[in-house]
Amino acid sequence: MKHELPELPYDLSALDPFVSEEQMDYHYNKHHAAYFTKLNGLIDGKPESEKSLKELVITSEGGIFNNAAQAWNHTFFWHCMTPSGNGGPKGDLKAAIERDFGSIEGFKNQLSTTAATLFGSGWAWLAADKSGKLELMPLSNADTPLKHGKEPIMTLDVWEHAYYIDYRNRRPDFIEKFWDMIHWDFVEKSYKDAQCN
Repeated sequence: MKHELPELPYDLSALDPFVSEEQMDYHYNKHHAAYFTKLNGLIDGKPESEKSLKELVITSEGGIFNNAAQAWNHTFFWHCMTPSGNGGPKGDLKAAIERDFGSIEGFKNQLSTTAATLFGSGWAWLAADKSGKLELMPLSNADTPLKHGKEPIMTLDVWEHAYYIDYRNRRPDFIEKFWDMIHWDFVEKSYKDAQCN
């Protein structure tokens, strides 16, 4: 099967002023799209071409993994945000965050620190194990909780291409503004889905 770049859940300009339309255009139309193009070239005519994107992430290595994971990671990341934000965590997710991080503020501080101090390129993930226990996973390059037997709940892309047009080298400013854009309904659904897998 050919893997295709999915449409964004909002317009390219919708997250401004968190990120500009120019930043999103490069991130989505150049970087994200390129992972799909490279992946399709790598798997064309091979047995891997029969696998879903998620299956490729979990089972592959090397270039196929890097491009499949980056394609999957970015798609998940776009859904972790919404133009208006929507409050904060609630329900079972809120209870789990308070249980595993002490408080919502404690969770925010820990995730922000994790994202700010991740060396080089990568992702700051909130993930859950099969019991529903939450943990922060600072993972380099294309790595993802799926490769470690965990379910992704939320992520923040801290590759420089995610923020450099708008923020230059000010990664902490990018991280701080991310909190206003989180799509908590999507994060809560991801947590519920993780407990069903």
